[in-house]
Amino acid sequence: MNYIKQLNAAFEKFYFDDRLNPTHISLYMALFQEWNSSRFADEFFVNRRDLMKVAKIGSKSTYHRCVTDLNAWSYLCYYPSNNPYKGSKIKMFIIGTNDEPQPDQYDPKLEQLADQYHPIREPIMNRHHSVSEQVMDSQRPVSGQALVSTINNTKQIKHNKQPNSLEVVLNFFKDKDLDTDHAKIFFDYYQERDWLTSDGLEVRDWRALALYWAEKKSLARQKKKLNQKEESQLRDNLRTTKNKDYGQPL
Repeated sequence: MNYIKQLNAAFEKFYFDDRLNPTHISLYMALFQEWNSSRFADEFFVNRRDLMKVAKIGSKSTYHRCVTDLNAWSYLCYYPSNNPYKGSKIKMFIIGTNDEPQPDQYDPKLEQLADQYHPIREPIMNRHHSVSEQVMDSQRPVSGQALVSTINNTKQIKHNKQPNSLEVVLNFFKDKDLDTDHAKIFFDYYQERDWLTSDGLEVRDWRALALYWAEKKSLARQKKKLNQKEESQLRDNLRTTKNKDYGQPL
């Protein structure tokens, strides 16, 4: 497991995931440090008090809400323990392999586009949501917390795992006001792979995956335009002439 690739992939996922708030990210980083300390073991035990102290979480209800959210959104697997002498068990997911090919490595210039770019999103279906976790979700407190999020109150829509035809994908891209040229590339890419991800898993929601695909393509295109503009300015600045007037002040 590559430490740097995992962190870069996690932060890239944070960027596109509007469900997260700062407490989720703080808790994830605290868990990542515990994972690192265990030499990236497949599963490891954690102490709630230590995690709350590192993540700067002051409420137990906020901690349990955030860790169950991270579990439901497939950042990790959370196995709660009813034994006070034995900590809960965590299994971290490796995010280094994405569902589609990476365009380029991350470039800080993308930050210049963040304020101008407003992606269109749809709610993403929860994964690995067991019956016990549904009970815990229904018992979450809705008031008296230091940090309360209303993002998850939207009713989630069940989607087909894969589209029936290219026409369905084209209509979806048109409805979302996305570049339809990317629709055929997206459909052909996953159709050729039988709608499996790069790690061999079945695509769970093709619509959410299509939105993520279109967002990355749009960012890559804007980044390319920015690079071309800078290269053009650099060429203009390097133009010179042999007829110089050394009498002019600098």
